[in-house]
Amino acid sequence: MGGRARAVKPPPAPPLLPADGEGSRLSQLLKTYLKPKDIAQVMAAYRFSDIAHTGQMRMSGDPYISHPVTVACILAELHLDALTIMAALLHDVMEDTEFGKQELTEKFGATVADLVDGVSKLDKIEFQTATHEQAENFRKMLLAMSQDVRVILVKLADRLHNMRTLDSMASEKRRRIARETMEIYAPIANRLGLNEIYQELEDLSFKHLYPLRFAVLTKSIKAVRGNRKEVVGKILEAIKQRLSDLRIEAEVTGREKHLFSIYRKMVEKTGTFSEIFDIYGFRIIVKDTATCYLTLGALHGLYKPIPGKFKDYIAIPKANGYQSLHTTLFGPFGTPIEVQIRSREMHNIAEAGVAAHWLYKNTDADLSALQKQTHQWLQRLLEIQSESTDSVEFLEHFKFDLFPDEVYVFTPKGQIMALPSGATAVDFAYAVHTDVGNCCVAVKINHELAPLSTELHNGDHVEIITATQAKPNPAWLNYVATGKARAHIRHFLKTMKSSESAMLGERMLNQALRVLQANPDDISEEQWKKLVRDYGVQDKQEILTDIGLGQRLNVMVARQLLTMAEPSGEKPVKQLGSITIRGSEGMAIQFAQCCRPIPGDPILGFINKGKGVVVHTRDCSAIRKFRKDPDKWLDVEWDPDPHRLFKANMRLAVANQPGVLAKIAAGIAGVGSNIDNVSMEEGDDSAYTHMNFTVQVKDREHLARLMRGLRKLPEVVRINRVKGAANS
Repeated sequence: MGGRARAVKPPPAPPLLPADGEGSRLSQLLKTYLKPKDIAQVMAAYRFSDIAHTGQMRMSGDPYISHPVTVACILAELHLDALTIMAALLHDVMEDTEFGKQELTEKFGATVADLVDGVSKLDKIEFQTATHEQAENFRKMLLAMSQDVRVILVKLADRLHNMRTLDSMASEKRRRIARETMEIYAPIANRLGLNEIYQELEDLSFKHLYPLRFAVLTKSIKAVRGNRKEVVGKILEAIKQRLSDLRIEAEVTGREKHLFSIYRKMVEKTGTFSEIFDIYGFRIIVKDTATCYLTLGALHGLYKPIPGKFKDYIAIPKANGYQSLHTTLFGPFGTPIEVQIRSREMHNIAEAGVAAHWLYKNTDADLSALQKQTHQWLQRLLEIQSESTDSVEFLEHFKFDLFPDEVYVFTPKGQIMALPSGATAVDFAYAVHTDVGNCCVAVKINHELAPLSTELHNGDHVEIITATQAKPNPAWLNYVATGKARAHIRHFLKTMKSSESAMLGERMLNQALRVLQANPDDISEEQWKKLVRDYGVQDKQEILTDIGLGQRLNVMVARQLLTMAEPSGEKPVKQLGSITIRGSEGMAIQFAQCCRPIPGDPILGFINKGKGVVVHTRDCSAIRKFRKDPDKWLDVEWDPDPHRLFKANMRLAVANQPGVLAKIAAGIAGVGSNIDNVSMEEGDDSAYTHMNFTVQVKDREHLARLMRGLRKLPEVVRINRVKGAANS
């Protein structure tokens, strides 16, 4: 990007595109596919940009206009329409000059102005951190892209030229921009099928992130390239002769992997450069799909195929529209040969991706299969952003959706669904529909029951089993691989926590109102409206949620509510009564891990900001440090009839005899308790073993009954309850 210097308007001398350099190249490119009237519009955009950027220079010392012209050239090579080329020429005008969106709209139309606005940064908004600024910029750009994919095409071309000229930047800034490019922009280019841009972005990022490794690899490739010419030539001639004998018209070329892909394979396969580079690559371009398969047969007749190394991306294209046949053969002298076979149309899409035929039609009926896939992906972005509460979270979910490798699985109706590599049954459920994901309880993979965390593989037949009352499990976040699944799970959990916290907050507020000798039912709607206005929040629900999460004190809110009705005279605050703990409050009330309270234990509630009420036993050693904040403590008591089982920890010393664990497990089950966790450790002598159990009990009496029963077993030497982790 350019500097922040304000543009100085020179006399309006409207230059044409320069007759040399990038300007001349852009003119030549445009003449190959645009109509004269479109070229005239592009010239007008160039003149406006040249005037707007007058006096501005790049860090490299070049006039600033050289940057937008080069960006326009990159897009013209992809044969993008005139509006996109105009947006490329104007893409920094709003950010770096005095001209705004209104001027662009008046001069070049709303579409060009919207494209430029989508690419521009949010310079006028102050953010808490650089991370928030970066995330908000991405969010804005990606949402604009979901309306019109040309936004990201301009941004990718802009980033590509900036990466080509990154040497003029300070080293720290180079690394930051290169890392951002590697993590975000290169995967987006890959996802849109822009293969050449994707590979160049990766190689340039690699160069600036790991300059020494880049230099060594570059030198090694140059050193061995000459030695390979003879072998490549022989294989090339053999393939051409074979296809000629069978009267198959084809364009055959040698193919060399780009630098970063060689480095990535060395890292992934822990192989040496010579092992990776010894694989020879060839590309064969033929006239149509049928000829692709004929060519495959011809090659398998010439060289033996390596089993398990054939991929048919024509029958099942990649999500970015990529289609080719991939096969690996045993070449002469046992040399591995990788071959890609594709039609001319497939080749155009492989190199230019969605830009190869993005027609910008208004109806889905006009869209090609690739455009539909891209449209669906962009719609998923909108869905993810609607479930994300802030920009940083949206960017995190978006990164999860940029996996280059994919697996293809079948639905129960036989439809093929593409998911990122590493996707699980939960990802599949959310890909089918949000409601299916929220209500899934089990999965059948290839007609057999499997855990929801099972990683899916190519060709799996997946059937999700749902239940009406089911809801997402927080543990799913540990293994889902798609941004959509992650966003929906988090949104559900936040909504559920908010709802539960609001219910708890209402109980706590009512308790405080009664202590102040006020009836909660007497609080008028007008009082609530005044309080909501004073607090600057959305509604009453938000205040109750804040109380439940410990972010507002119930006593203070109660007093302010009453003040709304009676401005004069405050009543003394009495000691609050107790909150009843039912055990079914969900995430709004948490039970401290340090003491693991169960019904029957004397307890206290501590208001923890952001977490709600955390319940401790009164003799818990951890509460001493909280005593200095008496306002944050609540008196709590157990409901006489708890609605759930509670976890308690026991430690047993037992005789080291065969079958002792089975006897203890039977004893625990005999009193209606469940084992949640068990671990064992040998004592100082091998005659005894220490066992740590986490069991589920109804209350303290239930636990006492369980421990009495276990003490009667002759193998049990000692047993006691442990406050805290079972293995502590």
